[in-house]
Amino acid sequence: MSTEIKAPVFPESVAEGTVATWHKQPGEACSRDELIVDIETDKVVLEVVAPADGVIEEIVKNEGDTVESGELIGKFKEGAAGEAKPAAAKSEEPKAEEKAEAASGDAILSPAARKLAEENSIDPNSVKGTGKDGRVTKEDVQAHIDGNKGAAKAPTAASAPSVELAQGERPEKRVPMTRLRASIAKRLVDAQQTAAMLTTFNEVNMAPIMEMRKQYQDSFVKRHGIKLGFMSFFTKAATEALKRFPAVNASIDGNDMVYHGYQDIGVAVSTDRGLVVPVVRDTDALGLADIEKKIVEYGTKAKEGKLAIEDMTGGTFTITNGGIFGSLISTPILNPPQTAILGMHKIQERPMAVNGKVEILPMMYLALSYDHRMIDGKEAVQFLVAIKEMLEDPARILLDV
Repeated sequence: MSTEIKAPVFPESVAEGTVATWHKQPGEACSRDELIVDIETDKVVLEVVAPADGVIEEIVKNEGDTVESGELIGKFKEGAAGEAKPAAAKSEEPKAEEKAEAASGDAILSPAARKLAEENSIDPNSVKGTGKDGRVTKEDVQAHIDGNKGAAKAPTAASAPSVELAQGERPEKRVPMTRLRASIAKRLVDAQQTAAMLTTFNEVNMAPIMEMRKQYQDSFVKRHGIKLGFMSFFTKAATEALKRFPAVNASIDGNDMVYHGYQDIGVAVSTDRGLVVPVVRDTDALGLADIEKKIVEYGTKAKEGKLAIEDMTGGTFTITNGGIFGSLISTPILNPPQTAILGMHKIQERPMAVNGKVEILPMMYLALSYDHRMIDGKEAVQFLVAIKEMLEDPARILLDV
């Protein structure tokens, strides 16, 4: 029995998506609930699984095609693997065009491989096929492009001049921007164009927190089953500071200023597809261990591409940590409609004057970017100073002083 494979029903905030990867090809057997195709939206990657045991009968929407919510993207043949063999064999039969290619000695290409070859001006006969009966797959064409080191010319606009390059010289590779990265780019540009963004800096002595982690790490792991990191301290310090400075925990909606009576803190996570910001909700009610567990959970889901839209919706404040990549100082860009974002950076030992003496201390630069339409400079500076004081004397977080 044939079943339609449709794109998932997208949330209201998502208009359309793109077919990212077909994990199964026509004729390939798959088990019930096995992943068969990924649909990438401008926020998350949605997975489509097999409705039953059977085979992929036909692919209607190829990789890179745009799809709407609930649109037909393929057809599925139900039945056990043994029963589905005839359908699989049938789907593997070459099309009329492929038969003609075989008769003329030309390479037989899958639809996705043909499209990629045409886009990159690749001669199919120069590509070695690894598919069934020597068929050239999309992966074969991509490997050929990568291995040529510039022999294959990237597609250019009609008005651009054609430049011949010698073999192996000045290689270029053109890759379409993913929906997620395009969405990130648009939001960042919008933030810079619409907000009166300003950044203030300070520095914090990380020695007290480092000593505390060293002293209690083993006990913390034994009790909670997770390591005590820096991010939970920064999240708790930010939470307390947000309660003291409500304007930093607010957002702008048209001509209205919306003050939030709760603290939902987004934690920026870098993935292969781009930067995502899952939200740790109600941080005022969470302990350090709860925050650490939530951050680890989100980090794992982000790397696996399994974050849901609900995980990234909302948020009243954001923390980003460029220090894990070695950044010493930076100016983070706002995450609209939030009015502020805290940037953490690399811990660097520096000579500091302490009580008239020079000491070598592990220091970190902090950056707070804020929307000057909502937050005055005085509030921004005091907010950052409050975070600095709580981190340099963690007891302040417990005592609320």
